[in-house]
Amino acid sequence: MLDKFNVFLDAVSEFLAHRKGLLPLIGMALVLLNLLVRVAAGGSWLAATDLLLHLGIITAILGIMLAWAL
Repeated sequence: MLDKFNVFLDAVSEFLAHRKGLLPLIGMALVLLNLLVRVAAGGSWLAATDLLLHLGIITAILGIMLAWAL
């Protein structure tokens, strides 16, 4: 189990090493998608919890930290 995780982590880090701005762009897209959901479907659960906003911010910060480390 741990060997599979190590192989997966190596593959992901190799992929992201060549695409340093991918995770921050995905995070910004999630934040913009949250804005669209808030405008279009203001009463839905997804809009009320701001789930996409939180996921987008976490993804963008994680992407910036990984890009700096790689």
